[in-house]
Amino acid sequence: MKSNIFTTIFLLPCFLFIVANSFSLDAQTCKPSGKIRGKKPPPKQCNRENDSDCCIKGKLYTTYKCSPPVSRRTKATLTLNSFEKGGDGGSASECDKKFHSDDRLVVALSTGWFKKKGRCLKYIFLYGNGRRIKALVVDECDSTMGCDRGHDYQPPCPNNVVDASRAASKALGVPEKDWGQLEIYWLDA
Repeated sequence: MKSNIFTTIFLLPCFLFIVANSFSLDAQTCKPSGKIRGKKPPPKQCNRENDSDCCIKGKLYTTYKCSPPVSRRTKATLTLNSFEKGGDGGSASECDKKFHSDDRLVVALSTGWFKKKGRCLKYIFLYGNGRRIKALVVDECDSTMGCDRGHDYQPPCPNNVVDASRAASKALGVPEKDWGQLEIYWLDA
């Protein structure tokens, strides 16, 4: 009888630990949700500002409905985007249906981090290049769709992007030649 109680007391916590960690591992993975096939943009329809990519006809692009889990130090790639009318960001920002000056500290987040507008018009802290700044979330960097007019014929965003105005790169002290591919950390303000 004593050995059964000991076994139960010892094995039950071990079992619960293993089960909890397996769910934790599943929650941390963000697997691709599909692919879309690139279409050739109509003439003058893909804005190449900020070295933006244009979709390539026939190329398969990976899509994501999720992003890596948010933590106290969520790793991301800081990319460059224009939020102004006529800029490579395409249409008005998703959160307020407005265009924003590239001289403001504004960002777009990959689909999973955008949380179906859950972070709209909220601030996040960005850490990079030894500095910290506070930026306003105004848009989604769509990881689920792309290669169409609504996305300026650009591919879907990766699932780990903070797409920022040039003001954010300046505020982080990034040399202009290095804008668009800085590894950063971010967290909710």
